[in-house]
Amino acid sequence: MGTEALTRLAEERVDHRFKGLPPDADGLTVAELAAQRRNLFRDGDGFTTPVLALSAERLEHNLALMETYTARHGLAFAPHGKTSMAPQLFHRQIEHGAWGITLAVPHQVRVARAFGVQRVFLANELVDAPALRWIAGELAADPEFRFVCYVDSVRGVELMDAALAGTARPVDVVIELGAGEGARTGVRTETECAAVAAAVAAVPTLRLVGVAGYEGEVPRADPERVRAYLRRLVALAADLDKGGLFGKAEEIVVSAGGSAWFDAVADVFAGIPELSRPVLKLLRSGAYVSHDDGHYRRLTPFGRVPEEGALEPAFRLWAQVVSRPTPEQAFANAGKRDAAYDLDLPTAQVVRRDGEERPAAGITVTGLSDQHAWLRTEAEADLAVGDWIGLGLSHPCTSFDKWQLIPVAEADGTVVDYIRTFF
Repeated sequence: MGTEALTRLAEERVDHRFKGLPPDADGLTVAELAAQRRNLFRDGDGFTTPVLALSAERLEHNLALMETYTARHGLAFAPHGKTSMAPQLFHRQIEHGAWGITLAVPHQVRVARAFGVQRVFLANELVDAPALRWIAGELAADPEFRFVCYVDSVRGVELMDAALAGTARPVDVVIELGAGEGARTGVRTETECAAVAAAVAAVPTLRLVGVAGYEGEVPRADPERVRAYLRRLVALAADLDKGGLFGKAEEIVVSAGGSAWFDAVADVFAGIPELSRPVLKLLRSGAYVSHDDGHYRRLTPFGRVPEEGALEPAFRLWAQVVSRPTPEQAFANAGKRDAAYDLDLPTAQVVRRDGEERPAAGITVTGLSDQHAWLRTEAEADLAVGDWIGLGLSHPCTSFDKWQLIPVAEADGTVVDYIRTFF
């Protein structure tokens, strides 16, 4: 199913739905356009601005780096698919050793299943009855499909049980331990966790297989607080195991890991004690696949442990200067509809003119309108109407979701593939 669906993606016709692509490519299949190996920067090849591109080399580097990192630390890996919602990248992540894909809402699970993903970790409590019945149908139809989701309340257990009544396979669940007062979702105390575990044990439709949490929600997060929370998570798994509450599980899942603290997860999970069953130490970091030039560049654990390697920002948004009203100001034709801006504004990186590329010295993005980037230009800025400007972006999740078909370009601008997203 997965291979056939990916093949169908390559057969999709290029048209007006896809921003930045050459107008004369309308009617070609994605595969036909990719085979032409057009260049982003060659006038005759027809790419229009704004256009978002992924670096082929940096994308592969990031995939390989996290594969070796997780293997070195004895971690299974289910990268969060909500970052890209790109089945082509899901499959590349799995080819690079991922156990499965983490997702957040039922629609995302449907996308993953349509493209043959066989292991899904839903990092959310699922109480939507139609979605639960659909999951039950997937489990019944495919014995190889593995699905795990959160529970964080007795009420949630009751709703899940009611929706799943009479289903053939129980749904595997993990108790989400909240990261502290004022954090997001999750059970707040170990006593409440025990009550949720007992509720799961009392129904035939669910099977308790582990514990999970998200250390990125620890209030006033620092290394000490994050590790203290992760140790609570490990202790909860051990306590529930001691109480016999994983009696139906084949392995015990202990899962955490956003993109800011996976070094702490690796350290604490290395100390998980021997339990009654094998332990699946499941990391869920997702932003690594493209990394970024802002938020995650500042937060990445690789900045704290440089001997482990370094992720590389793979996105660049290309815009064109369309107005230069004063020596101190210019405007490019990419704005909020094109660039992530929820965490940081884009950063000006390079300028291209007449086939030559140079650093964007003296150019700062100061704001975004819907379709314009506001640029402040210092005395050293050499910028003219018609120049292409390459922008670095912050926050991969909101970069991917603004583009349905993203060119993957080699260092010289040659486009070798196109990534389809499903948000």
